[in-house]
Amino acid sequence: MFTFESKAFSQEPGVYLMKNAQGRILYVGKAKCLRKRLASYFRSSSGLTPKTQSLVARIERIDTLITATEKEALLLEESLIKKHRPRYNVLLRDDKQYVLFRLDRHKDFPRLVMTRKVTRDGSIYYGPFTSSVAARETWKVINKVFPLRKCGDHVFANRVRPCLNYHIGRCLGPCVNEVDKGEYRRLVMQIEMLLSGRSGELMANLEAEMRAASDNLDFERAAVLRDQAAAVRRTVERQTVVLPEERDMDVMALAPTGSGLSLGLLFIRQGRLLGHKSFFFSGMELEDGPEVVASFLAQYYTPARFIPSRIVMPFPPSEEEDGVVQLLVERRGGLVILAEPRSLAEKELIDTAKRNALESIRSAERQPMTELLGRKLGLAIEPRRIECVDVSHLGGEGMRVGQIVYMDGEPLKDAYRTYSLPELEGTADDYLALASWAKRRVESGEPWPDLVLIDGGRGQLAAVERALGEAGQPNLFELASIAKAGRRAGELEDLIFRPGRKNPLPLKPGSPELLFLQRLRDAAHNYVLGRQRQGRRRQVLQSELLSLPSIGPKTARLLWERFDSVDAMLAAAPDEIKSIPGLGGKRAERILASLNDLRKSRAS
Repeated sequence: MFTFESKAFSQEPGVYLMKNAQGRILYVGKAKCLRKRLASYFRSSSGLTPKTQSLVARIERIDTLITATEKEALLLEESLIKKHRPRYNVLLRDDKQYVLFRLDRHKDFPRLVMTRKVTRDGSIYYGPFTSSVAARETWKVINKVFPLRKCGDHVFANRVRPCLNYHIGRCLGPCVNEVDKGEYRRLVMQIEMLLSGRSGELMANLEAEMRAASDNLDFERAAVLRDQAAAVRRTVERQTVVLPEERDMDVMALAPTGSGLSLGLLFIRQGRLLGHKSFFFSGMELEDGPEVVASFLAQYYTPARFIPSRIVMPFPPSEEEDGVVQLLVERRGGLVILAEPRSLAEKELIDTAKRNALESIRSAERQPMTELLGRKLGLAIEPRRIECVDVSHLGGEGMRVGQIVYMDGEPLKDAYRTYSLPELEGTADDYLALASWAKRRVESGEPWPDLVLIDGGRGQLAAVERALGEAGQPNLFELASIAKAGRRAGELEDLIFRPGRKNPLPLKPGSPELLFLQRLRDAAHNYVLGRQRQGRRRQVLQSELLSLPSIGPKTARLLWERFDSVDAMLAAAPDEIKSIPGLGGKRAERILASLNDLRKSRAS
């Protein structure tokens, strides 16, 4: 148990690392005053949450890193959390960047592009859109009826003749034609009005222009304006007005679930709800809410993500958020306000975010894992029976492949198998071991798995796939593999590969399906490692048996088939030895005598 001495710690800002007896980092935190913050953990346990009490009980050592400012401490804390992934920290697993629309309006002839990254280059960003499909559909509609340029800057600067988009009326062709910049700017302003939520004003302008063109008998222009108005109407119908004011904000809420906290986030742009997202933090309680929110804000709103000017929270900002606000202001390049809801409409949005957070957890719990896996892995059938295999050896010795079986998401331990491969002793070739397993699995026959998960990367997956083809059963069952991606940005990831795909499947870190596959991989690894160690112990005991008179390899095999250990052999009654098929009476007597000698030698 750690004994806290306040004078041992600085009063400067910095980061503290709480470690257990083995030196593993349990928690990383930041503080404006290290001494004051650390003292709060050890004054009285009554004011601590259950999670914090559990953390303090395991602390054996605290290391500190002093920084010049609180903001530097916050950045260092974020980096260390991602690198070490401490058990008691809030870790945001879903770092997906959502779709945004970007208008590079500082150019003479801007274009509208879809992106997932914010660059501080003077462009205007609209979004985010949680559904890339819906965002792409909107982008296609806009590009179809508003003829902005589609090509990139390099192509635009070097084009000598207009492209196909010009000939079908979807681009004015500013690359080679004399295009009125005022007319082009008018199109850009219309798109800005649409994306910023001023759709009512835009619709009124388009309809007025359409009527004027029709009165002037310019029916071709009137048709173009009609199509633009229809496109705007279709786009707006997919959005819900939730605020009377045209404001940008994100709204977050926390919902306790019994096994953790679910955080719901709504994206409001110009008073319209564009989308929502939910995040889950296991083991957290509502009392941990301020810590969860502070860590979430720092990890989620990265410089490459769109940051609104206002973020509505379910409770007043605490001191934990002071440094976060400064960080967000710097990342956004403008004012960022964290505040409680200040109107009835915003309070209702908090409730909506909370309901979405709870519903996401219920949906995940309702959906069977096998059904979820089948969809995420793109399988033809639901993988009710899953076999997971892993190779284990010690420098090429004791080569084994362990096979575990899960049925309807639960382990079927009676079906676990270990495949010994004595013909591969000394090779240390995992690929060859998996290929040998695949051929023997085909020979074993039914029941066939719906999915085989292989511990390894593309190479291991290809070895099994090739072996099945050589055995004349190329599509006998579905295959997938799980592999460590190595260190990326200071954290470890697992990747899932499928035959026919060069890139891994886009499974989210921390998602239920990926966690389930990781659990299978770990179970297979532990199983085959245990069998490999057991085999080494048995090999030692086998050598001990073979050193006895009257016991050769065949006799030793007969004894091992009847008894699980040498101790069981030594404790066996004479009748048990004599009843073993293949041993005659006289031979059994000699074996009993040898075992009796071994018993005496062990006793001495």
